[in-house]
Amino acid sequence: MILCVVGPTGVGKTKLAEELSQRYDAVVVNCDAMQVYKEMDIGTAKYTKEEDMGKPHFLFDIVRPDEIYTVFDYQRDLRRILKDYADRNVVIVGGTGLYLKAGLYDYEFDERAELNEYENLSNEKLYALLQESGKNTDDVHVNNRRRMISKLNSTGNNGRKDVLLYEDVCMIGLTTNRQNLYDKINRRVDKMMEDGLLEEAESLYKKYGLSKAMKTGIGYKELIAYFEGLMTLDEAVRLIKQKSRKYAKRQYTWFLHQMQVEWFETDYEDFSKTVDEVCAFIDKKRF
Repeated sequence: MILCVVGPTGVGKTKLAEELSQRYDAVVVNCDAMQVYKEMDIGTAKYTKEEDMGKPHFLFDIVRPDEIYTVFDYQRDLRRILKDYADRNVVIVGGTGLYLKAGLYDYEFDERAELNEYENLSNEKLYALLQESGKNTDDVHVNNRRRMISKLNSTGNNGRKDVLLYEDVCMIGLTTNRQNLYDKINRRVDKMMEDGLLEEAESLYKKYGLSKAMKTGIGYKELIAYFEGLMTLDEAVRLIKQKSRKYAKRQYTWFLHQMQVEWFETDYEDFSKTVDEVCAFIDKKRF
Protein backbone atom coordinates (compact mmCIF):
# COMPACT_ATOMS: atom_id res chain seq x y z
CA MET A 1 0.00 0.00 0.00
CA ILE A 2 1.26 3.47 -0.94
CA LEU A 3 -0.11 6.26 1.24
CA CYS A 4 0.49 9.79 -0.06
CA VAL A 5 0.18 12.62 2.47
CA VAL A 6 -0.18 15.92 0.62
CA GLY A 7 -1.39 19.45 1.15
CA PRO A 8 -0.09 22.96 1.73
CA THR A 9 2.85 23.94 3.88
CA GLY A 10 2.15 24.17 7.61
CA VAL A 11 -0.89 21.89 7.71
CA GLY A 12 0.60 18.92 9.61
CA LYS A 13 1.76 16.54 6.89
CA THR A 14 4.96 15.47 8.67
CA LYS A 15 3.15 14.60 11.88
CA LEU A 16 0.48 12.58 10.06
CA ALA A 17 3.08 10.73 7.98
CA GLU A 18 4.97 9.66 11.10
CA GLU A 19 1.77 8.44 12.75
CA LEU A 20 0.78 6.47 9.64
CA SER A 21 4.24 4.92 9.45
CA GLN A 22 3.62 3.51 12.92
CA ARG A 23 0.05 2.38 12.31
CA TYR A 24 0.90 0.58 9.06
CA ASP A 25 4.55 -0.36 9.65
CA ALA A 26 5.56 1.75 6.68
CA VAL A 27 8.74 3.36 5.43
CA VAL A 28 8.61 7.15 4.96
CA VAL A 29 9.63 8.80 1.67
CA ASN A 30 10.11 12.54 1.21
CA CYS A 31 8.25 14.39 -1.54
CA ASP A 32 9.39 17.93 -0.81
CA ALA A 33 11.72 19.46 -3.38
CA MET A 34 13.73 21.32 -0.74
CA GLN A 35 14.02 18.60 1.91
CA VAL A 36 16.26 16.54 -0.39
CA TYR A 37 19.06 19.00 0.47
CA LYS A 38 21.46 18.38 3.32
CA GLU A 39 21.93 21.08 5.98
CA MET A 40 18.76 22.92 4.91
CA ASP A 41 16.77 21.84 7.94
CA ILE A 42 15.01 24.69 9.72
CA GLY A 43 13.92 26.59 6.62
CA THR A 44 12.47 23.49 4.96
CA ALA A 45 10.63 22.33 8.11
CA LYS A 46 12.38 18.97 7.86
CA TYR A 47 11.29 16.32 10.34
CA THR A 48 13.22 16.38 13.61
CA LYS A 49 14.60 13.66 15.87
CA GLU A 50 11.73 14.34 18.24
CA GLU A 51 9.19 13.78 15.46
CA ASP A 52 10.89 10.67 14.07
CA MET A 53 8.91 7.59 15.15
CA GLY A 54 11.60 5.12 14.18
CA LYS A 55 10.70 3.87 10.72
CA PRO A 56 13.18 4.07 7.79
CA HIS A 57 13.22 7.44 5.99
CA PHE A 58 14.27 8.00 2.38
CA LEU A 59 15.05 10.92 0.04
CA PHE A 60 15.78 13.32 2.89
CA ASP A 61 19.28 14.86 2.99
CA ILE A 62 20.55 13.18 -0.17
CA VAL A 63 22.32 16.02 -2.05
CA ARG A 64 24.38 19.08 -1.10
CA PRO A 65 22.84 22.55 -1.48
CA ASP A 66 25.25 23.31 -4.33
CA GLU A 67 24.18 20.26 -6.35
CA ILE A 68 21.35 20.13 -8.90
CA TYR A 69 18.47 17.77 -8.15
CA THR A 70 15.60 17.73 -10.65
CA VAL A 71 12.16 16.19 -11.00
CA PHE A 72 13.76 13.60 -13.27
CA ASP A 73 16.12 12.60 -10.46
CA TYR A 74 13.23 12.35 -8.04
CA GLN A 75 11.18 10.21 -10.40
CA ARG A 76 14.07 7.77 -10.76
CA ASP A 77 14.80 7.65 -7.03
CA LEU A 78 11.18 7.25 -5.92
CA ARG A 79 10.54 4.42 -8.36
CA ARG A 80 13.68 2.66 -7.18
CA ILE A 81 12.52 2.85 -3.57
CA LEU A 82 9.04 1.62 -4.45
CA LYS A 83 10.61 -1.33 -6.23
CA ASP A 84 13.01 -2.10 -3.39
CA TYR A 85 10.21 -1.92 -0.80
CA ALA A 86 7.43 -3.47 -2.84
CA ASP A 87 6.72 -5.82 0.07
CA ARG A 88 6.31 -2.94 2.56
CA ASN A 89 3.77 -0.22 3.06
CA VAL A 90 5.11 3.18 2.03
CA VAL A 91 4.13 6.67 3.18
CA ILE A 92 5.11 9.42 0.73
CA VAL A 93 4.90 12.86 2.34
CA GLY A 94 5.37 16.34 0.95
CA GLY A 95 3.84 19.23 -0.90
CA THR A 96 5.73 19.14 -4.21
CA GLY A 97 2.94 17.86 -6.42
CA LEU A 98 4.93 17.65 -9.64
CA TYR A 99 7.45 15.33 -8.00
CA LEU A 100 4.70 13.03 -6.75
CA LYS A 101 2.93 12.93 -10.08
CA ALA A 102 6.16 12.29 -11.98
CA GLY A 103 6.99 9.38 -9.70
CA LEU A 104 3.64 7.64 -9.56
CA TYR A 105 2.26 8.26 -13.04
CA ASP A 106 3.55 7.36 -16.51
CA TYR A 107 5.49 10.58 -16.95
CA GLU A 108 8.68 10.33 -18.96
CA PHE A 109 11.42 12.94 -18.70
CA ASP A 110 14.39 13.72 -20.86
CA GLU A 111 17.44 13.29 -18.64
CA ARG A 112 19.22 16.09 -20.48
CA ALA A 113 16.43 18.60 -20.01
CA GLU A 114 17.14 19.72 -16.47
CA LEU A 115 15.16 22.55 -14.92
CA ASN A 116 18.14 24.85 -14.62
CA GLU A 117 18.59 24.92 -18.41
CA TYR A 118 15.68 27.38 -18.62
CA GLU A 119 16.59 29.72 -15.76
CA ASN A 120 17.85 32.54 -17.96
CA LEU A 121 15.02 32.40 -20.51
CA SER A 122 12.11 34.83 -20.41
CA ASN A 123 8.53 33.57 -20.11
CA GLU A 124 7.90 34.60 -23.71
CA LYS A 125 10.89 32.55 -24.91
CA LEU A 126 9.74 29.54 -22.89
CA TYR A 127 6.28 29.79 -24.44
CA ALA A 128 7.81 30.03 -27.91
CA LEU A 129 9.89 26.90 -27.23
CA LEU A 130 6.73 25.07 -26.21
CA GLN A 131 5.03 26.05 -29.45
CA GLU A 132 8.08 25.07 -31.49
CA SER A 133 8.18 21.66 -29.76
CA GLY A 134 4.66 20.92 -30.97
CA LYS A 135 3.35 20.37 -27.45
CA ASN A 136 -0.14 21.42 -26.44
CA THR A 137 -0.19 24.97 -25.03
CA ASP A 138 -3.95 25.21 -24.42
CA ASP A 139 -3.56 24.37 -20.72
CA VAL A 140 -0.67 26.69 -19.91
CA HIS A 141 -0.43 30.47 -19.56
CA VAL A 142 2.63 32.45 -20.60
CA ASN A 143 3.00 33.70 -17.01
CA ASN A 144 2.98 30.19 -15.51
CA ARG A 145 6.71 29.63 -15.67
CA ARG A 146 6.80 26.43 -13.62
CA ARG A 147 4.12 24.83 -15.76
CA MET A 148 5.93 25.72 -18.98
CA ILE A 149 9.21 24.23 -17.73
CA SER A 150 7.37 21.10 -16.64
CA LYS A 151 5.86 20.66 -20.10
CA LEU A 152 9.19 21.28 -21.80
CA ASN A 153 10.78 18.55 -19.67
CA SER A 154 7.96 16.10 -20.17
CA THR A 155 8.31 13.74 -23.13
CA GLY A 156 5.68 11.15 -22.40
CA ASN A 157 2.27 12.58 -21.51
CA ASN A 158 1.47 15.19 -24.11
CA GLY A 159 -2.19 14.94 -24.94
CA ARG A 160 -2.70 11.71 -22.99
CA LYS A 161 -4.64 10.92 -19.85
CA ASP A 162 -2.53 10.36 -16.76
CA VAL A 163 -2.07 6.69 -15.92
CA LEU A 164 -1.20 5.60 -12.38
CA LEU A 165 1.58 3.02 -12.45
CA TYR A 166 0.94 1.50 -9.02
CA GLU A 167 -1.94 -0.29 -7.36
CA ASP A 168 -3.30 0.34 -3.87
CA VAL A 169 -2.43 4.06 -3.84
CA CYS A 170 -4.30 6.28 -1.39
CA MET A 171 -4.08 10.09 -1.67
CA ILE A 172 -4.63 11.79 1.68
CA GLY A 173 -4.76 15.58 1.90
CA LEU A 174 -4.75 17.73 5.02
CA THR A 175 -6.54 21.05 5.00
CA THR A 176 -7.82 23.84 7.23
CA ASN A 177 -9.58 27.14 6.63
CA ARG A 178 -7.50 29.73 4.84
CA GLN A 179 -7.13 32.20 7.69
CA ASN A 180 -6.18 29.49 10.16
CA LEU A 181 -3.55 28.20 7.75
CA TYR A 182 -2.11 31.67 7.16
CA ASP A 183 -1.91 32.31 10.90
CA LYS A 184 -0.22 28.94 11.34
CA ILE A 185 2.31 29.78 8.61
CA ASN A 186 3.08 33.18 10.14
CA ARG A 187 3.68 31.64 13.56
CA ARG A 188 5.80 28.89 12.07
CA VAL A 189 8.08 31.42 10.37
CA ASP A 190 8.50 33.21 13.71
CA LYS A 191 9.36 29.86 15.32
CA MET A 192 11.90 29.12 12.56
CA MET A 193 13.60 32.43 13.29
CA GLU A 194 13.65 31.61 17.02
CA ASP A 195 15.10 28.17 16.23
CA GLY A 196 18.00 29.63 14.25
CA LEU A 197 16.91 30.06 10.62
CA LEU A 198 18.97 33.25 10.31
CA GLU A 199 22.12 31.49 11.49
CA GLU A 200 21.41 28.45 9.30
CA ALA A 201 20.90 30.60 6.20
CA GLU A 202 24.03 32.67 6.91
CA SER A 203 26.16 29.54 7.37
CA LEU A 204 24.86 28.00 4.14
CA TYR A 205 25.32 31.25 2.24
CA LYS A 206 28.96 31.49 3.34
CA LYS A 207 29.55 27.84 2.49
CA TYR A 208 27.64 27.47 -0.79
CA GLY A 209 26.94 30.99 -2.03
CA LEU A 210 24.10 31.59 -4.48
CA SER A 211 23.43 27.95 -5.32
CA LYS A 212 20.19 26.98 -7.05
CA ALA A 213 18.77 25.56 -3.83
CA MET A 214 19.58 28.74 -1.90
CA LYS A 215 18.08 30.93 -4.61
CA THR A 216 14.82 28.98 -4.82
CA GLY A 217 14.12 27.96 -1.22
CA ILE A 218 11.62 30.23 0.54
CA GLY A 219 13.26 31.52 3.69
CA TYR A 220 16.77 31.35 2.31
CA LYS A 221 16.60 33.63 -0.72
CA GLU A 222 14.90 36.36 1.32
CA LEU A 223 17.56 36.22 4.02
CA ILE A 224 20.26 36.32 1.34
CA ALA A 225 18.75 39.65 0.25
CA TYR A 226 19.12 40.79 3.86
CA PHE A 227 22.75 39.62 4.00
CA GLU A 228 23.44 41.59 0.83
CA GLY A 229 21.91 44.73 2.27
CA LEU A 230 18.93 44.80 -0.07
CA MET A 231 16.33 44.84 2.73
CA THR A 232 16.07 44.92 6.50
CA LEU A 233 15.66 41.76 8.56
CA ASP A 234 12.05 42.68 9.38
CA GLU A 235 11.33 43.13 5.69
CA ALA A 236 12.90 39.76 4.92
CA VAL A 237 10.81 37.99 7.56
CA ARG A 238 7.61 39.64 6.31
CA LEU A 239 8.49 38.55 2.78
CA ILE A 240 9.11 34.96 3.91
CA LYS A 241 5.65 34.88 5.47
CA GLN A 242 4.04 36.43 2.40
CA LYS A 243 5.70 34.03 -0.03
CA SER A 244 4.93 31.04 2.20
CA ARG A 245 1.25 31.98 2.21
CA LYS A 246 1.22 32.37 -1.57
CA TYR A 247 3.02 29.04 -1.96
CA ALA A 248 0.38 27.34 0.20
CA LYS A 249 -2.34 28.76 -2.04
CA ARG A 250 -0.58 27.42 -5.14
CA GLN A 251 -0.22 24.00 -3.51
CA TYR A 252 -3.96 23.86 -2.84
CA THR A 253 -4.73 24.78 -6.43
CA TRP A 254 -2.32 22.19 -7.82
CA PHE A 255 -3.60 19.24 -5.80
CA LEU A 256 -7.24 20.17 -6.35
CA HIS A 257 -6.79 20.11 -10.12
CA GLN A 258 -4.11 17.47 -10.66
CA MET A 259 -4.95 14.57 -8.35
CA GLN A 260 -7.88 12.73 -6.78
CA VAL A 261 -7.24 13.56 -3.13
CA GLU A 262 -9.38 12.70 -0.11
CA TRP A 263 -9.23 15.77 2.12
CA PHE A 264 -9.32 15.82 5.92
CA GLU A 265 -9.57 18.79 8.27
CA THR A 266 -6.55 19.15 10.56
CA ASP A 267 -7.54 19.22 14.22
CA TYR A 268 -4.72 21.26 15.74
CA GLU A 269 -6.18 20.95 19.24
CA ASP A 270 -6.37 17.13 19.17
CA PHE A 271 -4.38 15.79 16.24
CA SER A 272 -5.14 12.19 17.24
CA LYS A 273 -8.70 12.75 15.98
CA THR A 274 -7.34 13.62 12.56
CA VAL A 275 -5.13 10.53 12.60
CA ASP A 276 -8.04 8.28 13.59
CA GLU A 277 -10.26 9.75 10.89
CA VAL A 278 -7.63 9.22 8.22
CA CYS A 279 -6.91 5.65 9.35
CA ALA A 280 -10.62 4.80 9.36
CA PHE A 281 -10.83 5.95 5.75
CA ILE A 282 -7.71 3.99 4.75
CA ASP A 283 -8.93 0.81 6.40
CA LYS A 284 -12.36 1.10 4.80
CA LYS A 285 -10.85 1.81 1.39
CA ARG A 286 -8.41 -1.05 1.59
CA PHE A 287 -10.36 -3.72 3.44
